[in-house]
Amino acid sequence: MQIADLILPVFAVILTGWIVGFTGYLSRALSDALIHFAYNIAMPALLIVTIAQEPSHSLINWRFLVAFGGGSLLCFTFVFGIMSIHASRSLASRTMHGMAASMTNTGFVALPVLQAIYGQHAVLPAAIATVFVAVVMFPAAVILLELDQRDARGSRTTPMVTVKHVVLNPMVISTLIGMLLSVLNLHMPGPVTAYLGILADALTPCALFAIGLGLSIDGLRANIGRASLLSAVKLVIMPVIVYGLSVSLGLDPLYTIAAVICAAVPTAKTVYILAGEYRCEEMMVASTVSMTTLVSVISLVIWLYGLSGLAKRIAAG
Repeated sequence: MQIADLILPVFAVILTGWIVGFTGYLSRALSDALIHFAYNIAMPALLIVTIAQEPSHSLINWRFLVAFGGGSLLCFTFVFGIMSIHASRSLASRTMHGMAASMTNTGFVALPVLQAIYGQHAVLPAAIATVFVAVVMFPAAVILLELDQRDARGSRTTPMVTVKHVVLNPMVISTLIGMLLSVLNLHMPGPVTAYLGILADALTPCALFAIGLGLSIDGLRANIGRASLLSAVKLVIMPVIVYGLSVSLGLDPLYTIAAVICAAVPTAKTVYILAGEYRCEEMMVASTVSMTTLVSVISLVIWLYGLSGLAKRIAAG
């Protein structure tokens, strides 16, 4: 199995979006419509299907959650704190920088990579990581972004209005629905699952194509410095932190590998969806998603090679 076989098609879709936008074959303005569809329809469908189909007891593995989740939150806090030094940066801008460096694409990259290399047993930890991103990272981002909008609108906006915006956010609602179905062990009818699956399948092409369609060379050049630094945090620092936490917590080899690989995959394209929805740092996020996607073709191979010793222990067991 070659990692490039999984990563290069992802980057190719982004490149296709950029080509059709650059040549004028499609208007760049269509990127907004794709983002709205992905944010309000496709992503909620994916979250419901992903979370609802996992047994509730499988969604909680505390040591794995502390290792992977701790690395995610530490990297977010680190970047958010650095960006806070710049007084001109809004809360939304700091949030998007932090999320670009810490919100990971577990569902569409880490999960298929782990499944292809280590089999079905490796799918569960990737699913747990996906749920963490959905239950913790997404709502946290939405809360901070809503607080920023509240401040921008002025103090007349009450805290309850902010809470209402957060609770009614499509990502938060779909996560709560999925968790409720999982906890109550309620199985959706086959046609409903298939219906949501069709909508969920549209997320990847829509989000990746929208990233490329809205990307400009000038914007990429203008953000190359920040995108490079954020990519280094995402693909190097975050996996190192997660590996250190995994070892200190005594995670078994398979879950240690899964935690590190989940941390080492590109920035989630849904960060760009958030950026587009809240009109904040779209170009910076698009540049970071594109860069982490391309560089991860190499970095994932390095991480998998570095973890080969643990892999041998799994095979021996």
